[in-house]
Amino acid sequence: MSEESEESQGAPPEPEVLDALTNPDALRAAARSRAYGAFAQVFEYPDDQFAEDIRGGELARALREILEAVDPALLDGRDWEALQDAGETDDLAVEYSRLFDVGASGPPCPLYGGLYGGARMKTMEEAVRFYNHFGLTISQEPHELPDHITTQFEFLHFLAFREAETLESGEDAGAYRRAQRDFLARNPGRWIPQLRGRVEKEKPMRFFLEIVRSIERFLEADLAHLVKLEGGVPKGKASSGVTTAH
Repeated sequence: MSEESEESQGAPPEPEVLDALTNPDALRAAARSRAYGAFAQVFEYPDDQFAEDIRGGELARALREILEAVDPALLDGRDWEALQDAGETDDLAVEYSRLFDVGASGPPCPLYGGLYGGARMKTMEEAVRFYNHFGLTISQEPHELPDHITTQFEFLHFLAFREAETLESGEDAGAYRRAQRDFLARNPGRWIPQLRGRVEKEKPMRFFLEIVRSIERFLEADLAHLVKLEGGVPKGKASSGVTTAH
């Protein structure tokens, strides 16, 4: 995902930018941004380095730190050992392919939200309207379609970062919060529970089961947080000004 103008607004925020924040609300928004960025990376095809980061506990430690910064309650009930279990050699890559990439009629657990609900074109068109409203476009990478899990998490990562910047400057971040609320409710918040259900049925490696469960719980908590701040999700038009399908 990239920004249409010359400014790289769509690029991941630099860590030092987030580390310089002092406003408590901005710090929470920054932690939420980091969480979405981490969850997006988890669903890239796992290379050897990623598997080593899991086995060495780096990923589990990073997720623990991020989730604690958002809300310590998110740490309860997590299987941290599972988040360090990458199996042997290429087990993780093989399991990723089995769950998310291959299958006679498609993978059993697709990572494309439009495949959950039977209206994929509408789902993708709605997502694109959100992205374009904030000056973002989809890159030409093969996996980066509007309804792919990494694309959607990268968008929420971007919006939460803009929220943090806006709050730090003392301005009203309501537009960014409402956009997050609407997009989350209509997109990953809608289909990730179905993804989790399919993953459970496949009796997967512990790592993938726990990461999907952790993401679902995080999304539920984050939507509740945004609704508490900005009210419920309106029907018809999202408060960002983007016309949505329903």
